[in-house]
Amino acid sequence: MTGWESLAVLLAGVGAGTINTIVGSGTLITFPVLLALGLPPVTANVSNTLGLVPGSVSGVIGYRRELVGQGGRLLRLGTASLTGGLLGAVLLTTLPGRAFDAIVPALILIALVLVVIQPRVSLAMAARRKERPGTPPGTEVGPLLLAGVFLAGVYGGYFGAAQGVLLLALMGMLLADDMQRINGAKNVLALIVNGVAAVFFLFASTIDWTAVLLIAAGSVLGGQLGARVGRRLPPPVLRGVIVVVGLTAVTRLLVG
Repeated sequence: MTGWESLAVLLAGVGAGTINTIVGSGTLITFPVLLALGLPPVTANVSNTLGLVPGSVSGVIGYRRELVGQGGRLLRLGTASLTGGLLGAVLLTTLPGRAFDAIVPALILIALVLVVIQPRVSLAMAARRKERPGTPPGTEVGPLLLAGVFLAGVYGGYFGAAQGVLLLALMGMLLADDMQRINGAKNVLALIVNGVAAVFFLFASTIDWTAVLLIAAGSVLGGQLGARVGRRLPPPVLRGVIVVVGLTAVTRLLVG
């Protein structure tokens, strides 16, 4: 990479780490940048997943206060995320590369729709919590939520964009708890999915280590920014940026 290309990847990592901590969809920032630099789609996806793991750790640390008392919940949901993420990683490395090229544009478009409708999802989540104000947090982890988290893990292990949006929607509708605590739990589950996928990729796929290191450095900083000041950023601005870079990625995959 040239110096300017390295800077672009680093800054993309900062943006992805920030957005992932707040809501998710950071992959829609970094993935198009790696594609623009000429990395093959699967290599770009694998390198991106590895690079974002340190940022996920940073985001979890930033939300550590909201995680107090959620151990039992996270143990059950984390098991579903672990198995789902591993299955998604296996699918990525075993399915033909042309399958990834065909599937990912559709996944990105689905992710963009989720990002756009997120305000409505948040309103529905708030209404749901008002309907169940007396339910003790952590007692509502049922089969439906476990199945949803597992499927979100499969999606995250395979590609990952908007995995956080999926998790927030699932837990927001099915758990009676504060939004910030749910967001903290989301960060842990996303870390589990990305972590198990990254470990698998170390032994089963081609990796661009320069991209990994640059995204990792940027995402660590972004994770802290997201936990501290990211909530002050105007949500419409964030959604607008995500939609633009997501559409850029779809165009790059379909045309290239």
